[in-house]
Amino acid sequence: MKLNILGCYAATPRSFTNPTSQVLEMKNQLFLIDCGEGTQVQLRRNKIKFSKIKHIFISHLHGDHCYGLVGLISTFRLLNRESELHVYGPRGIKEIITLQLKLSNSWTNYPLYFHELTSKEPQLIYEDEKVTVETIPLIHRIYTNGFLFKEKPGDRKLLINRAVEYNIDVSLYKSLKKGKDVVSETGELIPNQLVTDEPAPSKSYAYCSDTVFNQKMIPQISGTTVLYHESTFLEDKAGLAFPTKHSTAKEAALIAKEAGVKKLILGHYSTRYTNINLFREEAATIFPEVDLADDGKVFVFE
Repeated sequence: MKLNILGCYAATPRSFTNPTSQVLEMKNQLFLIDCGEGTQVQLRRNKIKFSKIKHIFISHLHGDHCYGLVGLISTFRLLNRESELHVYGPRGIKEIITLQLKLSNSWTNYPLYFHELTSKEPQLIYEDEKVTVETIPLIHRIYTNGFLFKEKPGDRKLLINRAVEYNIDVSLYKSLKKGKDVVSETGELIPNQLVTDEPAPSKSYAYCSDTVFNQKMIPQISGTTVLYHESTFLEDKAGLAFPTKHSTAKEAALIAKEAGVKKLILGHYSTRYTNINLFREEAATIFPEVDLADDGKVFVFE
């Protein structure tokens, strides 16, 4: 599992920082999460192949999370994209994008599908044979969701020496990896656990963009491998967090601690701060396994 931070700052783009966008690589798939201005430039700068992005998840319709989307969709057209593109986001995302495409006479030459979200409860919005994606309802000034990406359990690990010892034909190895009991060449029923081991633990990633301190999400993200949680303010500006429906680094750490996640990544810093290391210092007093997002930073989780 790999996370590429394309942008992680709040509000307006600057010459040296970008608004929110990131790419999650999970089970050999690339998922684009939010799409602030400059996203396609950052994709190029970070050498991420446009053609591998088939699913885009937009948390909410504030500009620093979606103003780069129509540009990216249009660039896909100029690159002669043929494969489907799926966009998941709040109701209204289709109207925003299609109006711009209509008035500029720039309709895509590839299938473009919108999956508009309205539920205020967690909802499964994507599933294939390897990955699921659920919404995480957040509390912001407008309708907003985070997203929970989870790997499905992989195949069991085959213990070759044991399989040979129990006289199991090679043709049955695939069944063993799928957790099935098999019959040996001598006619003996071999329980699966005798010749296989548990699969590698499934990884998960919880993306929580703009939100006020919200303990309701804790049961859903409990035990998550990695939590990205917005930390727009430090405690010195805590008085601004609730009115603007944002969180502080300390509050993000409290969520991580109560949810028992393995790693916390902070982001969405207010551009009023010149030293983002202060965010880590503040959060670490509560949750030590904390790191900082920054534009161009890559996290790899083995």
